[in-house]
Amino acid sequence: MRINGHSHLLPYPEQIPSFLKKNEIFWIDQDRKFMYQKNWRRPITDDSFFLNEKLEWMDRYHIDHAVVLNLSQLYGNGLRVEEMKQALRFQNDFNAQIQEENPDKFTCGFVIHAGFVRSALWEIERCVENLGLKVLCLPTHYMDSVGTWRTIFDKEVEPIFELANHYKLAVEIHPYDGEKFIKLENVSWRFHLVWMLAQCADAYHFFTLQGYAEKYPNMRVCFAHGGQLAQMNLGRRIQGFDGRPDLFEGMAHPRKSVGHPNIYFDTLVHDCDSLELMVRRNGTNQIICGLDDPYPLGEMESSPQSSYPGKLLDLALERSIISAKQYDEIWENNVLRWLGAGHDHSFKKRLNLAHDSSEL
Repeated sequence: MRINGHSHLLPYPEQIPSFLKKNEIFWIDQDRKFMYQKNWRRPITDDSFFLNEKLEWMDRYHIDHAVVLNLSQLYGNGLRVEEMKQALRFQNDFNAQIQEENPDKFTCGFVIHAGFVRSALWEIERCVENLGLKVLCLPTHYMDSVGTWRTIFDKEVEPIFELANHYKLAVEIHPYDGEKFIKLENVSWRFHLVWMLAQCADAYHFFTLQGYAEKYPNMRVCFAHGGQLAQMNLGRRIQGFDGRPDLFEGMAHPRKSVGHPNIYFDTLVHDCDSLELMVRRNGTNQIICGLDDPYPLGEMESSPQSSYPGKLLDLALERSIISAKQYDEIWENNVLRWLGAGHDHSFKKRLNLAHDSSEL
């Protein structure tokens, strides 16, 4: 199988509840040309943002299955509590319907707001027990109940990770909202091209320092966009940890997390040099295919870039950065291991998998 571990899907305009548009939280125009929030809009750059067109796109590029994450616009940061709850509930119910109606094509994620831990725990229980969702989507940073921005791996969030560990969830860490707390002018797409990667590196920094990969052994965490700056920044973090131990009292050494079986990265790094560094740092077992489709920064078909879905892995194979066996594992077995197929029999049944659990 070819499994895409990082995908997104928009509701059709008529599926979006009126309250989301009325409160300027999120909506899409009837022509499907733009998605909107208050004082913000973004072009819909490909038909495969929507379900039927997505299925056609997957068939065209021989993608058998996709992990659909939540929309970053619906993390709920800065919304009033009741608005946030309704927005997130809509997102989770929408994703659950997509998975239920297309079980062989999609595994869908769900989102909670870490600033309200008790509500988050209730929503996790609802999504897992009632909706059958097993991928928890979290932002790299969130706004707490008093308006302070925190990394998602703040100690106050630990009850959420305890429950994720209990349910043996796959967890996706994805950046967004950088322009809300990084005080720079939003020009030249800097928050998507530079600061999103820094946000991932910051979240990874605290995940490893807290030793969460060991503390929550049943929770498997994937960092979006290859955790690209986290790969490059390892040496500086080690230098800092060793040089100023007074700043890291009681914390885990950065080296302990390198190549850890509970930490994954997707392939969405755009060039072979970055992918090769990831392979050297972590080996290939912890790398999953992730296309971030259908966004223009995803791995999409593009004549100016002579690009297509899966091109980076094809190039890596061609340049002997990975072997043919590793290529296949990144497309399939590694994604299945992150998703928990080895212990989740309902998942294997849904995808009609014949894998021996020992392979995963």
